[in-house]
Amino acid sequence: MSNCINSGINKIFVLTQFNSASLNRHLARTYYGNGINFGDGFVEVLAATQTSGEAGKKWFQGTADAVRQFIWLFEDAKNRDVENILILCGDHLYRMDYMEFLQSHVDNNADITISCVPVDNSRASDYGLVKMDGRGRIVQFAEKPKGADLKAMQTDTTLLGLSPQEAMKSPYIASMGVYVFRTDVLLKLLRWRYPTSNDFGSEIIPAAVMEYDVQAYIFKDYWEDIGTIRSFYEANLALTEEFPRFEFYDPKTPFYTSPRYLPPTKIDKCRIKDAIISHGCFLRECSVQHSIVGERSRLDYGVELQDTVMLGADYYQTEPEIASLLAEGKVPIGIGRNSKIRNCIIDKNAKIGKDVVIVNKDGVEEADRPEEGFYIRSGLTIIMEKATIADGTVI
Repeated sequence: MSNCINSGINKIFVLTQFNSASLNRHLARTYYGNGINFGDGFVEVLAATQTSGEAGKKWFQGTADAVRQFIWLFEDAKNRDVENILILCGDHLYRMDYMEFLQSHVDNNADITISCVPVDNSRASDYGLVKMDGRGRIVQFAEKPKGADLKAMQTDTTLLGLSPQEAMKSPYIASMGVYVFRTDVLLKLLRWRYPTSNDFGSEIIPAAVMEYDVQAYIFKDYWEDIGTIRSFYEANLALTEEFPRFEFYDPKTPFYTSPRYLPPTKIDKCRIKDAIISHGCFLRECSVQHSIVGERSRLDYGVELQDTVMLGADYYQTEPEIASLLAEGKVPIGIGRNSKIRNCIIDKNAKIGKDVVIVNKDGVEEADRPEEGFYIRSGLTIIMEKATIADGTVI
């Protein structure tokens, strides 16, 4: 959303599906008013709806199907003169000027342009990979290839301006899932040519490469897909480094979020190293290392937080409320005294008691314990939203 605003793009539809209430609320609070002027533009949420008839009983079946279900909007009189449509993913972290991307699309007179990044061996099979000719046209597209198919997608990335060393390290070109389509081409593909294809990456794009002029736009800055729990965790913690590869702060291209009007954080005798502490927190004689502490978080005496992303709380409990909960042997929101936590994601409004240990000592990779308030994914312990972890619990 911020990339769009900073690029001067002001006609935005947001297609939402699963558990979208808090996302819709965030969009409403952040992008309506709030000093952001859309002029003759708009931000409109298009939620997956279920309507009568067989087709109407299905949610969005994929990215392309989501756009197809709202294709009538682009045939609407007021959008009839829209020449190009930019399609973006909601779960990526990057800063990009879409106008440069669009300009390259227009200059090349392309039907479709895909933004691409060089990637290394370890992650190549997670993405759609492309091969291009000398003029930047994509001649081959393979969605998440493995084994010999993966090897076949290797390419000489020095042609993209990488040094020989960098090219050795990153011999693949991955699609970022950021596309610009000529409107007529998009309508034709979704409605007539491939009316049953549901996904852009695995179906529409590979087919379009054979029939249309699909160009690659090489993006050379930081880009991270944060669509898995592990990548979300690592991208967050990477922000705590002294010189992070991605910075939220840039006065020319700010990132907009909903204003919360919270007081500054209060810190008493704490040891804090390589950490980000949000607004409105209370930290008392605790240690926070290589971690992110979300807004309104409360960390009591002796708490040790390491390699942890804590999302914070949606509201405060008052000092008298906290005191009476503790007196009744209940657990207030936040982390109780002397608890030790590492390699963890703590969701919103979690209540973690005192003398709790969350370290996953046995190195368990996957576990589902919703009745106990946690899951383990890729070796990370995830404390669920609103979960209560009783005093003295060891995970």
